[in-house]
Amino acid sequence: MTDIDRRSLLKLGAGASALAALGVPTQVLAQAAAQGQLTIAFPSDVPTWDPNARSLAAVQSLYKCIFDQPLTQNPDITVKPALVTKWGYVDDKGLALAFDFRSDVTFHDGSPLTAADFRYSFFDRPRAPVPEGGRKLDTSFIWRKIKDIEVASPTRAIIHFTDPMPSAVAWMYFLTSYVVPKAYLEKVGLDEFQKKPIGSGPFKLVEYQQGARAVLEANPKYFDGAPKIGRVTIEFVRDPTARVAAIESRRVDCAIDVPVREAIRLGTVQGLTTSIDAISDITLLQITKNGGFADDRVRLAAHHAINKEAISKALFGGAAKPISVPAAHGTSGYPEDFNFPFSEEKAVALLKEVGHGPQNPISIKFASPNGAFPNDFDAARAIVAMWKKVGINAELETIELSTYQERLRAGTLPEATYFSWGNAAGDPELYGGYLLDPKSIFSAFKTDDLAPKFQPLLVEMDEKKRLDGYKAAHRYAAEKGYTIPLYQTVKTTVHVNTLKVTKYDNGLTLPQGWTKA
Repeated sequence: MTDIDRRSLLKLGAGASALAALGVPTQVLAQAAAQGQLTIAFPSDVPTWDPNARSLAAVQSLYKCIFDQPLTQNPDITVKPALVTKWGYVDDKGLALAFDFRSDVTFHDGSPLTAADFRYSFFDRPRAPVPEGGRKLDTSFIWRKIKDIEVASPTRAIIHFTDPMPSAVAWMYFLTSYVVPKAYLEKVGLDEFQKKPIGSGPFKLVEYQQGARAVLEANPKYFDGAPKIGRVTIEFVRDPTARVAAIESRRVDCAIDVPVREAIRLGTVQGLTTSIDAISDITLLQITKNGGFADDRVRLAAHHAINKEAISKALFGGAAKPISVPAAHGTSGYPEDFNFPFSEEKAVALLKEVGHGPQNPISIKFASPNGAFPNDFDAARAIVAMWKKVGINAELETIELSTYQERLRAGTLPEATYFSWGNAAGDPELYGGYLLDPKSIFSAFKTDDLAPKFQPLLVEMDEKKRLDGYKAAHRYAAEKGYTIPLYQTVKTTVHVNTLKVTKYDNGLTLPQGWTKA
């Protein structure tokens, strides 16, 4: 991890000279500080304010401001109690998991949060009929093994599973696992809830303009203590260049996921601090059997042709740690003794076997977001150049993050798609178990021989056997050309020096833990 901090000799807030160094009128800054205001330039808007609906990792920070999960994480991503104070299995088969809830949590409308809301969020909603033309909640797949949730008391619930779910506890602080208010949602209906969502989280949503901004106000009755900053404005700024301009001009206090080169430069600017960190998310190419990637040898050639170290050094200041399997280094599903080598010679030889090469390239389609993740499109263009050198001609197109999942479900993704896969929990099931299991709604590459590699691990309660199994399955998938992992995703944050930011190893942006001088 790298921190780049060039502080001015005069501490910000120490006097008029320091304020003037920011290029912002003293009166404006003083008023903002007095009101405890914060503005963040954020790259992505939510697809919906229903936090159970879509498992889009890029917007989980926004949901975590408004809603709570049964469990949460410390900055080093170890598990931490939240709504739940105590949890554990109450049988010897892994089929009954009990949770004890806090008794002092209320939703933003003042109503108490109880185990009944937990049952509603995790059992009733995923199984509710889907309106014509609608789409099931992603939780209907995630929690498909739940047979029932017993509400033993307002503060105790017991999940009964049809089959063991060894990742159940990890899922309690991951993606769509938020508790929503049963009474409010049933009273106003889903459409109204999405317009005026309420949760039990540290902030209340008081204003929302789709694609423009969300304005949050601190929840004074939050069970874990009210946020130190009373009002947070999230500006949705999709263009990374615009995010750079916003923080450099001090129109915002913090900018998320700015291009790495710009982050490094901004770290030398008086009054700004930059962080560049490799996180537990991973960047990979989601690949399919479509077109030119129908042959294993072409996919393997494409993987061998990518110089990940060169991309990391050129575009990420060396912070993007290359990976050989779809998991982050240091997590329990990564086989540290395995390396998938960069080798143009191997790539050329494999393509020659199928009748292609630099003089007779094979053509594929390649999609990448542009600005959703640091240097995403630049990295994709670098890969296109590397492929062209060995005999793969890739037609690069832009894909919107908001439409990625729709195209994934519809089976219309091209041969390769540059994508950052979020795994805030670090559990291996939430890497390969979801990316590669052919029955998973999140897998792009469907092949029957991966099913016996991954599906037994989804019910394996012997932790050592489970983790060893994921290491082997991850390696198998890479060696067969079923996945093209690239590197651990890099998180860039640039903020004013008057702002104290708590960094998370999973890259979450959580202003509820920040302070501002």
